[in-house]
Amino acid sequence: MGDPRPTTYWDYIRVEDLLSLQSGVDGDERALDNEEVLFITVHQVFELWFKLVLRELVAARDLFGRDQVQEQELSQAVHGLKRVTAIFRAAVSHFEVVETLGTREYLEFRDKLMPASGFQSAQMRQIEVLMGLEEDERVPLGAGVSYLDALRDPDGGESPAFRRVAAQLAQGPTLKAAVDAWLLRTPIDGVRHDDPGSQVALDAFIERFLEAHGREVDAACAHALAISPAQDGGRLQQMYAWERDSAVDFFRPDEEQGGAERARIRAAMIFVETYRELPLLAWPREVLASLLEFEQGFLIFRQRHARMVERVIGRRTGTGGSKGVRYLDETALRYRIFRDLWAVRTLMIRPGATPPLERAQYYGFLSAD
Repeated sequence: MGDPRPTTYWDYIRVEDLLSLQSGVDGDERALDNEEVLFITVHQVFELWFKLVLRELVAARDLFGRDQVQEQELSQAVHGLKRVTAIFRAAVSHFEVVETLGTREYLEFRDKLMPASGFQSAQMRQIEVLMGLEEDERVPLGAGVSYLDALRDPDGGESPAFRRVAAQLAQGPTLKAAVDAWLLRTPIDGVRHDDPGSQVALDAFIERFLEAHGREVDAACAHALAISPAQDGGRLQQMYAWERDSAVDFFRPDEEQGGAERARIRAAMIFVETYRELPLLAWPREVLASLLEFEQGFLIFRQRHARMVERVIGRRTGTGGSKGVRYLDETALRYRIFRDLWAVRTLMIRPGATPPLERAQYYGFLSAD
């Protein structure tokens, strides 16, 4: 073999290929003004970010999808999730660049986009599917048009975008399902989920936690009543009673919510958050925190997208026939995947009120003896 060709920056990054991709439907960038090239470029950058997000989420999903996950491997998942959060944070800043595009200037080329729309981003739909967004939770695009239909070619055929999302739907499991399966295996008070006494240990933990939670709610209510006007008493008592009842309901999901299996998963979330100081629960707690931070970053991205669109084009109908900003606002409001992780924040109690464990030593590091 001869000497290998020296690597150059422009070859490694494929600079010439990248710089040739901003010509839009015209096929000739020289025919476009700077406003349209900006619009194309920023959206291409979004798609590159989405590609990296998908890679990290697949890696996390595959890790939690194993039958056994070693504690030391959890740092990999946390690292990947934090990277995804950083990506969305960077992507949000790009909307500021798009907002340098004036409304009248955008309207000069907006008709070129019809009936194209941002909801045809296959990678965005892949991220939603991979995270675990259920089909019945999706915001409708329009009369009788499913999100998969919107990804078809104009003649109704299967486009590359359609095939991407269809393949994602067939791949399974979702990140949420994989994380749930991992949480389901969490030992509660030192008892594994498949041990004979697992249900007894679970019920005992839930009972102790609800008692401690109830005491904290009652104390908070008493304090609020002592410092509030007398006429607020009934309203405050109702609000704190709701807090008590919501905690009980959280641990008693009905069959439609997953029943006993969902109850154990929720208990595992509370257990990990409550006893996070124990060595073997430190990384699991970081996983839960990173998942929440990631979803928050994704929600902020959606919300920022909606405000950018409203600033540039107001509340007019979307190029693809959607409700435009109203559609984006609905997705930002309704698309929650890790709902239980958000709900846990309402139930958590201060360290000084934590009920004691019977087998706390189970979660300590093994001695060298």
